[in-house]
Amino acid sequence: MSSSPLASVLFVCVHNAGRSQMAAGFLTHLAGDRIEVRSAGSLPADQVNPAAVEAMKEVGIDISGRRPKVLTTEAVQASDYVITMGCGDACPVFPGKKYLDWALEDPAGQGVEAVRPIRDEIRTLVEDLIAEAAPETAK
Repeated sequence: MSSSPLASVLFVCVHNAGRSQMAAGFLTHLAGDRIEVRSAGSLPADQVNPAAVEAMKEVGIDISGRRPKVLTTEAVQASDYVITMGCGDACPVFPGKKYLDWALEDPAGQGVEAVRPIRDEIRTLVEDLIAEAAPETAK
């Protein structure tokens, strides 16, 4: 087993309260310590979206202890992959990073019923990311 991660990933959305938190939760759960996981927002909220917390709890992943973080240049520089989810021009761009934009509906203000399909789409995207970033460890 490798002592250092094979890749590092930064998930970015505006509030760092829903999509990016669910993506980070899935990647941490599915890849363990094989991939370093960060998440941040250009305008972070005060707390993680309760509907996102509930939707993730339904699939056995607890993100209730997470807190939204502000996006920093250092976090981008330290990441191999920068995955944006509606942060627009607020996300700094550095050469040598792989940028992906995941066009996902914003779960802000929606109930858990509306968040479930977003959660499921994020899981599929995260599984594809693992297959690309750490193919020898993909399940």
